[in-house]
Amino acid sequence: DTMRRVVRQSKFRHVFGQAVKNDQCYDDIRVSRVTWDSSFCAVNPRFVAIIVEASGGGAFMVLPLHKTGRIDKSYPTVCGHTGPVLDIDWCPHNDQVIASGSEDCTVMVWQIPENGLTLSLTEPVVVLEGHSKRVGIVAWHPTARNVLLSAGCDNVIIIWNVGTGEALINLDDMHVDVIYNVSWNRNGSLICTSSKDKKVRIIDPRKQEIVAEKEKTHEGARPMRAIFLADGNIFTTGFSRMSERQLALWNPKNMEEPIALHEMDTSNGVLLPFYDPDTNIIYLCGKGDSSIRYFEITDESPYVHYLNTFSSKEPQRGMGFMPKRGLDVNKCEIARFFKLHERKCEPIIMTVPRKSDLFQDDLYPDTAGPEAALEAEEWFEGKNADPLLISLKHGYIPGKNRDLKVVKKNILDNKPAANKKSDLINAPKKAADASSIQNEAKLDEILKELKSIKDTISSQDERIAKLEQQMAKVAD
Repeated sequence: DTMRRVVRQSKFRHVFGQAVKNDQCYDDIRVSRVTWDSSFCAVNPRFVAIIVEASGGGAFMVLPLHKTGRIDKSYPTVCGHTGPVLDIDWCPHNDQVIASGSEDCTVMVWQIPENGLTLSLTEPVVVLEGHSKRVGIVAWHPTARNVLLSAGCDNVIIIWNVGTGEALINLDDMHVDVIYNVSWNRNGSLICTSSKDKKVRIIDPRKQEIVAEKEKTHEGARPMRAIFLADGNIFTTGFSRMSERQLALWNPKNMEEPIALHEMDTSNGVLLPFYDPDTNIIYLCGKGDSSIRYFEITDESPYVHYLNTFSSKEPQRGMGFMPKRGLDVNKCEIARFFKLHERKCEPIIMTVPRKSDLFQDDLYPDTAGPEAALEAEEWFEGKNADPLLISLKHGYIPGKNRDLKVVKKNILDNKPAANKKSDLINAPKKAADASSIQNEAKLDEILKELKSIKDTISSQDERIAKLEQQMAKVAD
């Protein structure tokens, strides 16, 4: 109750959510019915991807954002998996690349054509094979290009270099039970995991060691979630012994007691947390709930401040969360959700009402842009970098994405995937032994990128010239 009693100053106290009109929903989609607690939906500034029911295999749908309305039964899907798809994640550094994990024990990485699919896609750019049981979690590295993490029901976490199709880190002796979720920290130097053994672990993946862990983070037996916040603290959701839903905030340097622990309600839906590092707001969407609750995290007691609840009639099967650069800054939109019903996907828009039409820079600090701060090899060699930030002052204009190229090394030079610590020391050397083919591919990529940068600059020049003309007219 203390969470609600104190009226405190916050620019987010009046955040208000609104579902879009019916014609702006994506209709007639058979949303997947698998009993796995992932969000079933992933979005970016170009596309919305939704895991769908598929006979005989696994599939997900990728729709350009503007393709609203009724979706034809024959609309093409991404359907290369032989078992149901359990999780999907868009690459943060390329809006046309998406990874999927499936019951068929594989991870696949796909390149979506710029304007969406015209034919069903059955050929991934690369298939990543290394898990012995179904793969329920895929998560891209936040700042290094082509680094992808996958976690399977074999209780193993593998970190891949997608650019070479290799498993470079294999964490196979850290979890004794099912891994519920994995979250990277802001610069991708650490991961935190929650598991069925009620432990939250903080792991340094490159040193392959557990840095901190907490037993019985939540006493209840139902699934937990743990995510890193921008300041390095950890936010968890779970259940008490009496099956009440809880949320808690932890300092990884001292996991003895939580910074804050709050009981929410009794409901058995797993709470999926969606976090916005720019505003420090956490949105909690319970699977099977019909509401989204949101909280602001600050450094003053009670640390987790309840803001409000968006309620609707229909329960949610899953939820997608738009990255900041995909939002409409002119409408003071601070979050957009894509709520999955049984047969449709409904965008929900969260705004902070403001009287002024000017850009509200307090709502939109610079946010993570689409450029990777590091190459995969640099990260595997031990470098760290924060996300490269962009301003949203003039809105975000998606640039041209380069194609994902996978350069398989000569199989004879290949040592087995880095499994033990001694191998890990050799892994960076292996990554550095790039053949001339790779150099040519790199050169190609650089030339392409140069051309795309030149194109962007010339189009921006034109835009500046036009705006200057308009200004001159207005001034006259």
